[in-house]
Amino acid sequence: MVVKVGMNKQNLPYIVVFMTALIFSGCASLLPRTTTVTNSPWKTYQEVLYAFDNVAPHKSTVTDIKKLGFNIYSTSNLKVLSYVDIAVATSSLKREGLGNGIEACLKVRYLCTGYVFEPQIANSNRYGNFWLDTFNFKRKTRQSGWKFRASFLIVDAVVVEKFWYGEPLIDLDQEVVNPLGPFQEIGNFLSAPKIAL
Repeated sequence: MVVKVGMNKQNLPYIVVFMTALIFSGCASLLPRTTTVTNSPWKTYQEVLYAFDNVAPHKSTVTDIKKLGFNIYSTSNLKVLSYVDIAVATSSLKREGLGNGIEACLKVRYLCTGYVFEPQIANSNRYGNFWLDTFNFKRKTRQSGWKFRASFLIVDAVVVEKFWYGEPLIDLDQEVVNPLGPFQEIGNFLSAPKIAL
């Protein structure tokens, strides 16, 4: 038995409608998504802020802050600051503007070390029309998540100073429109100012 499969002229309008709907639906689920998670014991901004608040300068030890999640020996993505880094970072501050912990750190010089923890959860999702995005006519990106930076100055295994910076709720939308689509980069290159040699 042979079954002939062909395009029926009566079905043509339905196929055209289906294809048009597919093209203009955006196919948003096919657009790229990125998630960045710094491995840490904290899953939320509030958790890391609570841990940071429980660190007491001139009292908390390296062992104490390790119990709170700030492990200077095994935390991934940890930044270590030397005495020189700390001196340069505070060079623009007036002497009377320095805290006791910074003064103590600068006084002992190389016996002071800084540690910077930067836990974060960052999501970046492209959304909108799949075809406009693919051919670089219009790209929409939504960023969400949170970031926290905790810095500690440590002398003789004791925290002498702490600093923090945070972004508790990241919610950004970016839209980039390129009228020339895939040829936009060529246009930008041709319009760039020429450097005389």
